[in-house]
Amino acid sequence: METHISCLFPEILAIIFSYLEVKDKGRVAQVCAAWRDASYHKSVWRGVEAKLHLRRANPSLFPSLQTRGIKKVQILSLRRSLSYVIQGMPQIESLNLCGCFNLTDNGLGHAFVQDIPSLRVLNLSLCKQITDSSLGRIAQYLKNLEVLELGGCSNITNTGLLLIAWGLHGLKSLNLRSCRHVSDVGIGHLSGMTRSAAEGCLSLEKLTLQDCQKLTDLSLKHVSKGLNKLRVLNLSFCGGISDAGMIHLSNMTHLCSLNLRSCDNISDTGVMHLAMGSLKLSGLDVSFCDKIGDQSLAYIAQGLYQLKSLSLCSCHISDDGINRMVRQMHELRTLNIGQCVRITDKGLELIADHLTQLTGIDLYGCTKITKRGLERITQLPCLKVLNLGLWQMTE
Repeated sequence: METHISCLFPEILAIIFSYLEVKDKGRVAQVCAAWRDASYHKSVWRGVEAKLHLRRANPSLFPSLQTRGIKKVQILSLRRSLSYVIQGMPQIESLNLCGCFNLTDNGLGHAFVQDIPSLRVLNLSLCKQITDSSLGRIAQYLKNLEVLELGGCSNITNTGLLLIAWGLHGLKSLNLRSCRHVSDVGIGHLSGMTRSAAEGCLSLEKLTLQDCQKLTDLSLKHVSKGLNKLRVLNLSFCGGISDAGMIHLSNMTHLCSLNLRSCDNISDTGVMHLAMGSLKLSGLDVSFCDKIGDQSLAYIAQGLYQLKSLSLCSCHISDDGINRMVRQMHELRTLNIGQCVRITDKGLELIADHLTQLTGIDLYGCTKITKRGLERITQLPCLKVLNLGLWQMTE
């Protein structure tokens, strides 16, 4: 007796369809009525984010999304009112508006007019017309928000952060990249330093402050005192922080990843402070910090030897520094030393001999290495990625 795929129960078809790419999920729904019914099972669409161009009215759009159980939406272009989305998907969990340049405070205000308890993730990156007024709406009506992306929202000020600190107590991830009006006062609000006005976002686990030029070491003091659950901190391109600020960070025991890329005032002394504390970092990036040298590698070997990822691109390190570090770094999996022009084949041989668990290494712009050194590196048993410039050797 032959068994045809049409004989399969709808539940079995739904399991099969769940492994398909999003486009293919839509195509199988067009084969026949049985496949259409199976493809509309919510398990098929679990975790899928709908990507929409909102240009004209489509009465069937949101009922169709709800039937499939889709609760994540990315708006690729917004030519209709945002309230059209919120009204159509009352159980929405994730809303991505990244790059919707025409979104204004007025448009967002018309959309958020009542509590939306299901919404956990909101991305407003590069929505450059958004101001503190919108953050007031968000703080008032999106009380359960856990992730808020504001990268490139250059009109946000400390007042907006006060509103966030007042209303979003469950926030776990906040991105303030290039919010250049934000200063130490705003970070104090987030860290609960102004309890009389706002409790703060004390549950934050990830904070991105990249390119916030007004921040100083005082911000790091606020963070270390108030944000005890913080695991990921991005301070790249924050030219106002210095070695002294690392003292404040050095005892944040939950901190796993620290990005200090292009922080011009961080030197070997700053790395020393980090290494002498109680940090258990798994990732550290000090690339393009031109005051970092071989002494930093010695400090890292002494106090940050549990690192799994270390980025030192364009730092003033040499084979001597590599020699002082490699014997203690048994956990290291990724090493980025691109544009470290003092590294030679000797350094690569030390890496090959001692960093046997490496899965990736960046050697772009290391002009003193030769074929001999590369042959040693390619013999690393776990190596999967080798970056030498505009191309990569993989596996």
